[in-house]
Amino acid sequence: MASEDGFDSVDAPTPGQSTRFEKPAIGAVATTDNADQIVRFVLRGTQFGHGVLIACGPESETDAVRFASRLGADIVPVEGGGGGNSRARLADAASSLGYPGLVFCDRLDEWVDYSATLVHFEEREGTFTVAPVLEGDGRGKIGGVLVAIPAFNEADTIGAVVVAARANADAVLVIDDGSEDDTAIEAAEAGAIVVEHEGNKGYGAALQTAFEEAETRLVDHLVTLDGDGQHDPSDVGRLVERQRETGANLVIGSRFADGVRSTIPPYRKFGLGVVNVLTNLSFGVLRADSWVRDTQCGLRAYDREAIRELASTESLGDHMSASTDILYHAHRLGFNVEEVGVVVDYDVDDASTINPLSHGYVLVMNLLNTIERERPLVVLSLPGSFVTLTGFGFGYWGVASYVESGNLEIEIALIALFFILTGFLTVFTGVILHSLNGYFDQLRDFI
Repeated sequence: MASEDGFDSVDAPTPGQSTRFEKPAIGAVATTDNADQIVRFVLRGTQFGHGVLIACGPESETDAVRFASRLGADIVPVEGGGGGNSRARLADAASSLGYPGLVFCDRLDEWVDYSATLVHFEEREGTFTVAPVLEGDGRGKIGGVLVAIPAFNEADTIGAVVVAARANADAVLVIDDGSEDDTAIEAAEAGAIVVEHEGNKGYGAALQTAFEEAETRLVDHLVTLDGDGQHDPSDVGRLVERQRETGANLVIGSRFADGVRSTIPPYRKFGLGVVNVLTNLSFGVLRADSWVRDTQCGLRAYDREAIRELASTESLGDHMSASTDILYHAHRLGFNVEEVGVVVDYDVDDASTINPLSHGYVLVMNLLNTIERERPLVVLSLPGSFVTLTGFGFGYWGVASYVESGNLEIEIALIALFFILTGFLTVFTGVILHSLNGYFDQLRDFI
């Protein structure tokens, strides 16, 4: 619709409006200082076949914005200011107009590589708002240290976490996993790069996005931490320092390291202990001094090799099992893993939206299923051997009874036969599954 100032503006979004365009819209925020850049941005965007959206507050209604409207850009009125608010309004407007997504450009002094940006958008299927790929710098190469924060409904805490993390990193990335509050807005206003998922895809999907973003931005170290304030952002430097000293592919913040004063509630400490034991046994690691002592802490640092490998992984699990899945990948790939003692604050408000009992149950069941799949000799053949021996024991008892009395105990004979056959079949199944695992491992390495 035409505004009183003579340029087209976009009304509030219409929920559920269908997609009418093939390419995502590109959007930027007009200010009093970027008039020339806005015009260039509109011209290049339309030249490459993208719809252009310009967020404009009352103080930035300049001649350049009016000219941008005449060039075909849609003007999105924004009240209240703030980069996060403008970004959210542009995303709403893009959805309302029927675009499949939005490329939000927060730096108009850089040239956008539109071909690479379109590929990048298509690779982020299910993500509505993405950052652009910039020309000549490897998609805005960051290098150094990138802190990634998966977040879901963390509007109350994410701003403070981002500010603290920025003091310990070169850049901060927040993956908003379909939050229903202002998490994305608060994170953007605190200075984070924000990637939004259209819906709540889970912790694993958020980490997958973090690895993909880190890979395209060519960072040297990726550090993940939670957005609820449980992790201390000042530990980021300690993890990166250990990684640089040891060359470890993965450094884990450990709540069970020597010298750490535990603040873990007793019930949680017991549950984590069970999960830690099962996880390490599932790796086939029997010596306790070789175990990963904290398999579930989300505060971790990854080097370039780990980032590259995990970015190409199809799935890292979901519903908080991703932490374990990553360790399986690390174990299979032969990564060097180090641990640094950290203290996790459990007194923060709304520390977790997941019930620890249900969380623990899911973790244990996933681990048992994985052990059964990955270690069939341990799960099937070893117990099967005991069952077979038990059957032979009953058989010996039956033979001894027959020698003494001359009477054949049919019940004992049937029990012995049952145990021997069951045990033998179980051992045989374990051996076959183990052989198949070896075959598929070789096939995967060949491919």
